Formats: sequence, structure tokens, C-alpha cells
Amino acid sequence: MTRLSALRLSLVLASSWSACAMAQEAQSPQVDDGGAIIVTGTRAVGMQAAESAAPIQVLSQEAISHVGQPNLNQVLTQIVPSFTAQTQGTDLSSFSLSARLRGLSPNHTLVLVNGKRRHGNGILQVISGAFQGSAAPSIDLIPPDAIARVEVFQEGAAAVYGTDAIAGVINFILKDNNEGGSFKITGGQYYDSEGELFSASGNMGFKLGEDGFFNLSLFHRRQDYTTVGTGQVQITRPDGTLQPNTPAQWSNLAGDALSGINGGQPKTYLTEAFYNMGYDFGGIELYSFGDYARRIGYAKQGYRHPKRICYETGNLSGGITPAAYNPNICYSNTGTWGMVPLQHVIEDEYSFTVGAKGEASGWNYDLSTTYGYQKDDIWTEASAHREVWQESYAASLQGIGVPNTVDKAYDGGFRLSQTTVTADIRKEFEVGLAGPLTFAFGGEYRRDTYEIVAGDYYSTYKTGVQSFPGYKSTDAGKFRRSSRAGYINLIAEPIENWSIDLAGRYEDYTDFGDTTIGKITTRYDFSDAFALRGTVSTGFRAPTLAEQKYSTINVGPTSAVAQLPAGTPAAVLLGFQSLKPEKSTNFSSGVVLRPIPKLAITLDGYYIKIKDRIAGTAPRFAVQGGVTQPGGAAIFSALNAAGIVLDPALPNVGVASFTNGIDTRTWGIDFAAAYPIALDFGKLDLSLTANYNKTKITQNKIPTVFSAVSESNIERASPEYKIVAGFLFTSGRFTFNARETFYGKTSVLVTPQVSCSTLTAANQPCTYEGVVKATALTDVEASYDFTDFVTFSVGANNLFGKRPETPSLLQGVTIPAGTSPFINGAGSYNSYYGHSPYSTSGGYYYARLDFKF
Repeated sequence: MTRLSALRLSLVLASSWSACAMAQEAQSPQVDDGGAIIVTGTRAVGMQAAESAAPIQVLSQEAISHVGQPNLNQVLTQIVPSFTAQTQGTDLSSFSLSARLRGLSPNHTLVLVNGKRRHGNGILQVISGAFQGSAAPSIDLIPPDAIARVEVFQEGAAAVYGTDAIAGVINFILKDNNEGGSFKITGGQYYDSEGELFSASGNMGFKLGEDGFFNLSLFHRRQDYTTVGTGQVQITRPDGTLQPNTPAQWSNLAGDALSGINGGQPKTYLTEAFYNMGYDFGGIELYSFGDYARRIGYAKQGYRHPKRICYETGNLSGGITPAAYNPNICYSNTGTWGMVPLQHVIEDEYSFTVGAKGEASGWNYDLSTTYGYQKDDIWTEASAHREVWQESYAASLQGIGVPNTVDKAYDGGFRLSQTTVTADIRKEFEVGLAGPLTFAFGGEYRRDTYEIVAGDYYSTYKTGVQSFPGYKSTDAGKFRRSSRAGYINLIAEPIENWSIDLAGRYEDYTDFGDTTIGKITTRYDFSDAFALRGTVSTGFRAPTLAEQKYSTINVGPTSAVAQLPAGTPAAVLLGFQSLKPEKSTNFSSGVVLRPIPKLAITLDGYYIKIKDRIAGTAPRFAVQGGVTQPGGAAIFSALNAAGIVLDPALPNVGVASFTNGIDTRTWGIDFAAAYPIALDFGKLDLSLTANYNKTKITQNKIPTVFSAVSESNIERASPEYKIVAGFLFTSGRFTFNARETFYGKTSVLVTPQVSCSTLTAANQPCTYEGVVKATALTDVEASYDFTDFVTFSVGANNLFGKRPETPSLLQGVTIPAGTSPFINGAGSYNSYYGHSPYSTSGGYYYARLDFKF
């Protein structure tokens, strides 16, 4: 599509319906005032969100519908202040964008669908940063149109739902309509015409017999590339002229010839189907829900210069030299233009749950089995294998064959599965208290498998095809574990207006032993206008199989970082011991206020201590800026022990792993207020939500392994505060929604490409503060109901196109030719910081057409 074509498509579709406008009154949007009946965070029946002893945030279907991007990650990050979504990934993480609550790891949040555990992600994020180590479920694989509401529960979740729910639980409740439906088309793009998005989705309800329903949601989304940066540091200087160490014959690469070739978001095609069904046989209901999703994606990799795939005498390592050469000694036309390889990923995912619930002799029961599976296969395309090209070229000089190389390779993949069997039993007893005593107990069996699939011959031969070496046979393997758990939960109201919720959970892992955790939650309502509540709880998280077993090499145009599984012989040589479980203690207290009619205010503080927290390390470099670093010999010894072969031409070589070496303390405050105002000409719903969150490393037991850079990813990679002010105005058929989101500053330590020894000799630091300043983003959407069945909307996320800061230039040191002059080692000019809480692509603008039937 051409510039603004996705928006124009939606506008044309909408205009064809304008003649059908009727004068009937549109329905008012649903506004959550705390009256929603919740199923998350309590086993009591009929509990309203406003009555909960622990804070529950409920996102209605109406609220979800006013977020422009058809992506649940974006829905939650724009509405829930303690929720931070990853905006952009690197390599495989581009296809598994993750999110986290309260600045903790994504692995600390348990994702449920209809109250049942959702399986994790086969793709592990290993690139250094705030989301490193994430193997959490991909929320993006749940279509927004399938959701009736979302319930976010953050206090004492581990004892109720699973020991790993340290940060909380997000429960997606599926639609169960048995009639009617909806269909919507969305078109959008970023201001610079990149990232064009088109999606089509529908939801339909069907009646099954007299007492059943079948609800089906279908979704398809396709999105084009975005790019970052305006040129390649290794080729040109800031003014666009060639670097002095490049050959003059590269004049075709000067100026802006290499602008816009660096990948931002990948090009993706996502297709999903989600169903929810049930049938009441009288006293027992059989139910099932599940999904199938396929994602096909292409991510642009780093630029490879024209000498990279050549048979140049004296330069077989493929480095940049000023010597003239014959491009015919290079593969295809790469000797003239270079290349940008593609990473091609095909992801297939499915899950299904079957269960029965009902009542027998006054006992309520819910029995279920859930199975989830994810398969990811990875190829490198539009690439070449340098060693194969050079070997075949050398043979051709002896009259044997012709020079050749593969241009694609299968790099391998992942297989992940999870089987969960649960039993939940509950009964209410009258024991002479102010309210009934709820007694609940249950159990869970869970079996996890994780497999790394080896790549083909060419992906693993020597240094592999350019950009992504395949997974070797020594990386590959299939790993399993299982766990068993049981819980008891008591909920009582000893006297009027005072509730107590006690829960204990025992869990036993086949690889990490057993643990017992618990919680106590209480609330006292002094009046209809004032209540106090608080929770004390503990948690336990065993490392995921991916965190324990994942092994690969992360390659860039000028770097290679080997990911060593902790506890392996090679990793132990560098101090990366086997992983062990995390343990947590959580405290929270809060107040619920209704000072005047219709105004609801909640204020909750929390304190979370995590011992032996699992975190990824920043790279430890053996070679940086072409200079061997202190400890480099030990790193090369570890690489040799692991059988890892790295490209000798790369000026930056290092290792990374996961470790339990830190204890952390996180504290913060959640605030929420909502107030509806009736106007003569409509209705205005005001809301204000906020989160202040701060994490501190209280003990770093391995400072030589877990560096200051790694510490900054834990402590400062998320904004300390996020405030969301919402304004929803409705008048007749017209609706206008606006959100103003205020983000605090984020700051991580970044490392230049120039070696530390060179910087030290120039009296300059080896690390710098990479700061993304505090900012405000504006989201708006205007909708008009042409009829009772057709609505047209236009809107913008980040209306004014705010982007993160770009890194500063190094000062006081001579920069070698072709080396990044930026404090973060960026390989392209005008490349924005990637650790921002909002996208580097700027404003996103969209139009949407909704049909109801």
C-alpha cells in the first residue's frame, strides 16, 4: 500500500455507509464503577470488584474497544498503569513481545483464560534488557474480540493460583454470547507511512440446543515493517561521506543510500481462531474453550557490507579494508550493495480446555484439563554462508566446480507444551458468623516440556549463514518436568463489614523440590464511604525450562554474544552456577473511598521482596572494539569448552547467561479514581489511574558476573511512575475518548563500541547513562454510530508523534574509523533508544469500521 492507503481504505468503507444513518439513540457505553461481579482473586460467589478484600482492576469490553491497535498488549499498557508492554524486540524477541506488572519479570505474572492457566512461550528473550528472560505467555495470541472483560489481580495471587504469580494474575474472560455477533475492519499506520496495519475480526454466538452456547472469534492481522536509523556507521560518517577505511568504489553507498534499511518491527501475518462453549445438563455444565493461531513473520537483520561474502586475498575474514577489489569475487551482487538478511519465523500455537462444573450435595466443583502447544521454526533467508562461498571459490580456481553458497538455511526451532489438570471444590457453611464461611480446596497437576530443535547442516557449519547461526546438536534436546500442587482457602466474615481470606498452597516440582506458601487478606468497611484492606503473602518461582536449557549465539553485524546455559561446564568456568528457585514475600495495604456519590477512589501500597531472583546478565566481553578485555582469556576458554566457533572478524565478542545472584526489593503505590458526570447534552466519564514503582537490588552476590549494566536493567529500565487520565464523552450517536498518559524517566547503563581500555586511557567512563526523559502521550478516538449496526471510528495513539531520545556522541576520545561514535554503540545514525516504554516508531493513526448483527 502507498502512503496513508490503509487509512483511506477504512475511510472509503465508512463513507459508503453514511447514507444509511438513522435517528435512533445509541446505547451508552458501559462504565465499570466497581459493580462488576468478579471471578478472579476470590473463591466467594457473587463478589463485586468494589467489595474485594484485595484490589481487582476490571477492564470492560467497552474499554477494550476504544484502544486503536488490535493487540491486547497495547490494550493493557494503555489502560493499566502498572502494566508495561515491550514495544520492540530484537531477533526472535520481535515475535514474542512481552509485558510485565509492577516492574517485575514477565515470568512473575500468571496469565489465565477463563480462570485456567495459559501455557508459556517457546521463544525465550535473551537480549540484554528489561524483558530479558521472558518465557511468559504471548498475550498477543488472544484476539481482543474474544474477550468479555479482563480482571487484573495483584495481591496474594500466588497462594490462590500458582506459586509463580508473584506480580499477579491477568485473567481473560471469554465471551459466552449465544446469539448475535460483530465484525470489524481496522486500518492504520505510523506517521511516516511505515508499519501499515490491516486487520479483520469477527465474533459470533450460537445457541446449542436449549441450554448451551458456542461462541467463536476469528481474527487476522497483517503489519508491514518499520525501520530505524538513517545510515550505517561502518560505511559512512555523520555527513554521509564514506568512512576513511572503506574503498572509494563504495561511493554508491554514500549519502542516504543506506537509510531505512535497519529493521524495527518485523513484517507479520497473524491468524487466530478462539472458541468458548458450554452446555448445562441440569446440575452439571460441560464446557470447553481453546484456540489455534499461526504467525508468519520476517524480521530485517543487520546490514552486511560489500566485502562480507568475498574471496579477497588477505581478507578472508570479511573485514572492511580500504583496498580496491573486484566485486566479482563476491557472492551475487553483495560485492556492490552488501546485504540485509531476513529472519523468517513460522509459529503455530493451539490450546484447548475441557471441563465440568456443577453442584453435588451442596459442594460446588470445577474439574478441568488444559493442553497447550507452541511450535516455532526459524529460517535465515536472503543471506549467504561466507565459508561455503570461499571454499567453493577456492575450489573453482583449481578447476573444480563454480563458486556457490546457499542463500537460506533452517536454523532450528522450539517446541513447548503444557498439560494442566485442576480440581476446585467449594462449599459455603453457616457457622453463626456475620456471613457464610466459604471453604475451598483443590489440586493441580502440571507437566511441561521444552525442546530445542537443531538447525540444518549449513546453519551450523562453521559460523553458519550470515546473521543467525543455527542451533547445534549440542544445543538441541528435549526437556521435561512436572509439578503437583494442593491448596486450601477459607473466607469468612466474622462480624459485619469485616472479611478475612486465608489460603495456603503446597507445590512439589520434580526438579526443584517442594515448597509451601500462603496468604492472609483482610478488609474492614468502617462505612459505605471508607474501607481498609491489606494482604501478606509469599511466593515461589522455579526457573522455566527455557531459562535453564537455552543455548545459542546472538549475532549482529559487529558482535557475537554466546548464551551459555547456567550450570553447564562452560558456564561454571565463568561463575554461572545452576539456577535455583526464587522466593518472595509480599505486603500490601490500601484504602477504598467513596466520599461522594458516584466517586470511587482506591489507594493501595505494596512491598515485594524477592530472594535469589533470576535475571539475565549483560554481555561480558572478551573482545570489545577489537581490543581483548581483562578476563578475555577465561571467556575464550569457556567458549572452547562449549564447542562454540565465532566469526574472527567481529570486533565485539562476549558471553551472557542467567543467574540467581541478586535479591531485590520492589515497592510502590496504585491509585484509581472514577467519576461519571451527567450533562444536559450527554455523559462524561472521568478516570485517573496511576502507579509509582521502584525496584532496588538489596544484594548483588556476584558483582563480577552481574555487572552495573545488568543492575540498571533491573532497577531503572521501567519508568518509576505512570499516570493515565481518561475522558470518555458520549452524546447520542457520537463518542469521543481521550487518554493522556504520563511516563516517568527511564535510564539504563549503555556501553560504547570503543573498548573500555581506550576510554579509560582518555579519562572517560566505560559506561554511560542512556536516558529516555519523562513525557506525556495523547491518545484520542472519535466514533459515530451511523445506524444501530454500523459504527465508524478514527483515532490516534501517541497523537503528536513523540519518540524516545537518541543516544549522545562520545566526547574526549578518538573514534576509530567505522566504529560507532555513540555512547550505546548504535550501528546506525538517528537510532532511538529501544528501552523506552513507548514505540520508537512515533504516532500510530487508524480508522475502524464496526458492524453488529
